[in-house]
Formats: sequence, structure tokens, C-alpha cells
Amino acid sequence: MTTKSLDGRIAIVTGAGRGIGAAIARSFAAQGAKVVINDLGGAADGSGSDDGPARSVAEEITAAGGVALADGGDIADTATGERLVRTAVEQFGGLDVVVNVAGILRDRMIFNLAEEDWDAVIRVHLRGHFSLIKPAAAYWRSQRNPAGQYRIINFTSDSAIWGSPGQPNYAAAKRGVIGLTASLANGLARYGVTANAIAPAAATRLIATVPKDRSLDASSDGPKVFSDESSPENIAPICSYLAGTQSGWLSGRTIGANGYGVTLFNTPEILAEVRSDGPWTPDALAEQVEREFRPLADGLPPSIFSVQVPTSAN
Repeated sequence: MTTKSLDGRIAIVTGAGRGIGAAIARSFAAQGAKVVINDLGGAADGSGSDDGPARSVAEEITAAGGVALADGGDIADTATGERLVRTAVEQFGGLDVVVNVAGILRDRMIFNLAEEDWDAVIRVHLRGHFSLIKPAAAYWRSQRNPAGQYRIINFTSDSAIWGSPGQPNYAAAKRGVIGLTASLANGLARYGVTANAIAPAAATRLIATVPKDRSLDASSDGPKVFSDESSPENIAPICSYLAGTQSGWLSGRTIGANGYGVTLFNTPEILAEVRSDGPWTPDALAEQVEREFRPLADGLPPSIFSVQVPTSAN
């Protein structure tokens, strides 16, 4: 009998009623994991609710011979996160992996962004991660197993890394996920917990809502055309690897997943430094920054976006 890579693992996946989350849940189950599936079932902007999507994926997994339970709660509500952990422990006997995929989009340029649209996106992405991670971490700490193979897999975005111009709320939340992931990797290692972030690119219902001139690919004026390479299913393999017991050496790192490609992002590093023997004067600092920093910045690869930064006239 062939051993499956996630045999015996117990996982919670949020946002698993559709798209990337559903693909991950199906992949985990196919590899032997028991999965708690959470999805509020709302619209792409976070409005409404429907437990149907989560239930449908759980039923699909069960029909295929896997083990899954569905939960239709709001992951940004801390009670939902606590319930998910409790469900995994009570129904399946423990918890090994949490995957935070749930998210919404409310795209606006910053000058048109309503306060409620900022708050809603930050709430789902950052508080949503916190809601599940806190009780999961508390459970793992209580196990007193520093050699444990516990995994936190968070979802960030290319928007956070490159700065999508029409997504200031989303980019801020997703950049926050990267910082959160680094903190978790450092703070929870002693309890046998690792943490990683995945920046995916795939054809999902959220991506379909992004106006063409604000998307990561604005090269065509035509309608968005998605290929098999852009399927959410292509994000699942790297997530499955991170959920396994061999991935601990990657803790704290951000991984990109785009079509059939997987990338490793660098950890931020200092490129240059200027120092003075005493307090800087504005003119002296400006001279040093221009001389030492500007050549480095000019030599860096461009962002995905062609940004024209105004400069002062000479």
C-alpha cells in the first residue's frame, strides 16, 4: 500500500469553499489528511454568506473517500477560529496544519477608497489570520512538543510585494501577512511550529473582479483569458509540500506560486548604509543618499508596474 505524503495529518483550511482554498483542501485530502473546511460563502467583496460552498467541497472529498468537515463561519470572528481548532481536536484528534486562504477584494485607488472598504479588507485578511492562528498556537504550545511538525501556511499576494496601484487596502493587509509570518516563525519555533507565506497567482473569482488597468497583467485591452496554467489547482502542490514534515528548513520564508512555476523570495536585506560622526544636516544627508543609494536603486530590477515618480526640476 502506497503511503500518502500527508497521511495522519490534520488540517484546517480557510476560504476553502472555492478557488485556491478548495484546491488545497482537495489536494490535502487526496494525500491522506483530514481537513476542516471553512468558508463564509460570501461574495468577492465579502458581502453575504452561504454555507453551501464549504459543505459542497466537504461532500466532494467524502464522496472520493477522504475525510472532511465543513464550517460556514466568518473567519474574522475570533469565535470561528476557536471553533475550528476545537472541531479539529475533538473530531479528528489533533491539529497539525492551518492554512489561511480566506480573503476579499474591494478595489479602489487610494483617493476613492472608502473607510469601510479599508476596514473590511484589513479585517478579513489580518484579523482572519489572527482568529485561527491564536488558538492553533495555544493548542500547539499546550502539547509541549518542541520537535513537533506543526505548520502555519499564510497567504499573501503579489499585490503586497509589488504594490498593485488599485489595491492599497489589500496590499497593506497582505504585506502585513508577511510580517506576521516572520514573527510567527521566530516566536513559535520553540514549540515545533513553522510558518510560511505563499504569494499565489491564479484565475479565481477575486482576480476576475480586478479592472484590467489595475491588474498585474495590463498588457492587453481585451477580456481576461485564463488558461489551464492559471488554474487554482496549480497552487496546491507547494502548499502540500509546506504542510508536510520535510519543509521545516523553509520556515519564515515567502514562496511565490504562479502557474507551473514556484519561486523563493529573498528575505529583506540592507543594501547600503551612510553614517555620520554626528547629527546629519539635511543637505549633507541628501548628498550622501544621492551618491550612495541612488546608483543602487537605479540598478535594481523594475517593479511589475511602470511607475513614473516625479522628480524636482534641476
